[in-house]
Amino acid sequence: MLQDIRDRSRSWGAKIIIGAVVLTMALFGADALIGLFTSSADDIAKVNGESITRQQVEREVQRAIRSGQVPPDQERALRGQVLDEVITTTLLDQYAQEGGLYLSEAQIDQAIVSLSQFQDQDGRFSQEIFRNRLASAGYTPLSFREALRVDMQRQQLQQGLAFSDFTLPSERERLGELQRQTRTFRYHMLTPADLDNPVEVSEEELQAYYEAHRDEYQRPEQVRLNYVIVDRLQMAEDVEVDEQALREAYERRAQDAERRVSHIMVTFGDDRSREEAQARLDEARERLESGAEFGEVAAEFSNDSSTAESGGDLGIISRGFFGDAFEEAAFNLSEGEVSSIVETDNGLHLIKVTEIQLPAFDEMRSELREEAALATVSDDFNQRVQRLIDESYAADDLESVADDLGLELHQSDWVSREGGQGVLSEPGVMSEAFDSDVLEDGFNSDVIELDEDRRMVLRVAEHRDATTLPLDEVREQVTDAVRAEKQREALLALARERAASLDDGEDLDLDWQRAEEVSRQSEGSIPGPVREAAFKLPHPEDASPVYGHAEGNERIYLIALEAVQPGSPDEEMERFVAQMAERLRAQMAIQGLLETLRQEADIERL
Repeated sequence: MLQDIRDRSRSWGAKIIIGAVVLTMALFGADALIGLFTSSADDIAKVNGESITRQQVEREVQRAIRSGQVPPDQERALRGQVLDEVITTTLLDQYAQEGGLYLSEAQIDQAIVSLSQFQDQDGRFSQEIFRNRLASAGYTPLSFREALRVDMQRQQLQQGLAFSDFTLPSERERLGELQRQTRTFRYHMLTPADLDNPVEVSEEELQAYYEAHRDEYQRPEQVRLNYVIVDRLQMAEDVEVDEQALREAYERRAQDAERRVSHIMVTFGDDRSREEAQARLDEARERLESGAEFGEVAAEFSNDSSTAESGGDLGIISRGFFGDAFEEAAFNLSEGEVSSIVETDNGLHLIKVTEIQLPAFDEMRSELREEAALATVSDDFNQRVQRLIDESYAADDLESVADDLGLELHQSDWVSREGGQGVLSEPGVMSEAFDSDVLEDGFNSDVIELDEDRRMVLRVAEHRDATTLPLDEVREQVTDAVRAEKQREALLALARERAASLDDGEDLDLDWQRAEEVSRQSEGSIPGPVREAAFKLPHPEDASPVYGHAEGNERIYLIALEAVQPGSPDEEMERFVAQMAERLRAQMAIQGLLETLRQEADIERL
């Protein structure tokens, strides 16, 4: 019911919404938004004499946007939909009131205190939690109670309609029989080659089809654009980077690269003094310098019981895993080096880097070169972007800006608001192109940040309104459409003709595909329209097939149904089907009520 509260309290609102009948109006925001976005409460509609105000609709629109369900740029289109929904919920509320649906204060109290999101850790209702969570969503306790009352009344209405319809045991049994039934049939796909004559399209047919489908041949509003791009990567391509700079960059990478380390730790404190601990580590270092393996020395000397038996291995670490002293030593070692004694809060350590997680220099040469080049041109890039901002804002054209900054002036083909190819498909580009300042007033656009390395400014070179394309421009598409329609009709006629011939006992030489004991849920190579049509055909009698046809995906099929099998019982599936049938009945009842209420209501849009 209350989107902002749901955002903060997970799914508890699902316990009080009514499902299919609860429309978007009841699903958003906070009463605190009322009046923030509009100062007018003028009526914009009346439902059986009850006013719907502009403020009500605006509130629901802003709630939808605030909840993130609708992008702000769709705000205008949303208003008409919201008004329809407010009208529908008003009709439902009026119907509920006329029907005498009633909720006591005690029922609402019980609903509130039963919600776990208003309860403390001991499962008791907390007035403090209740008020805080409502306040965070912008509701007062009174406004929340009223919204909850409306939702619960609609829930009563929905439940009343749903429970007023039911499925008889005989109906459930029949549904189960139909659900588990299987059918065996053959099918044959008809193609244009089966027609006696190819389909011909006349000029009159073209013209008639075009006139009947003019809306399908609309050209949207379009623009041709000029644009310039400042590209940091392109600037970096011309930069020379010497070998020494690459080596230094690689060393910097190595200093911060993740690495695998091992250590020998000796603790001190109650049982051992610091001097004794250091003497023990000095002895361990002497063993290492004499050629002993680090793992063997760690097993003998280290007090870190979790790593000693595994050679002191701490695994792969990155900066931030350990304290400053440990990391300072570990990240200044080369692979295979052992540190001097390092003191931490845990004790004294000898640290060895066993592996540095970094590709070889030659493998990284290209990446390092790009990184160094980008760093070199960074200041120049920022300066050029600033000049682009300043000059494009002041200029009456884009060509002079391109010349001054040494940029290529790109020109696009015609593009619509849906965008074009390449850079014209980037987010934000077409919204700038169709901005009123750019499209209507002829200004250069604001600088568009395509990504961290590219900045763009565009200007409309030409503009043309949406229009219906003349027949000559779309003749080929119209011809294809007419031919496809006539071909489909001819194949349908042929399918009916052949089905009749087969019914009469004629033996046709057809390439049948066979399907054995197919269920309604079968998946595989059998086309869906064929399976659906096969289950609509009547049962065969006297071992004679029943013939029919199917149409789907611009293809026509002949079908020969040979047998209907009862299938094997599946209690779980049959229970599911029965439940779905009951839900569909309930939805149909609700939809029927809504349609009746709309037909009988006095709805006036002002």
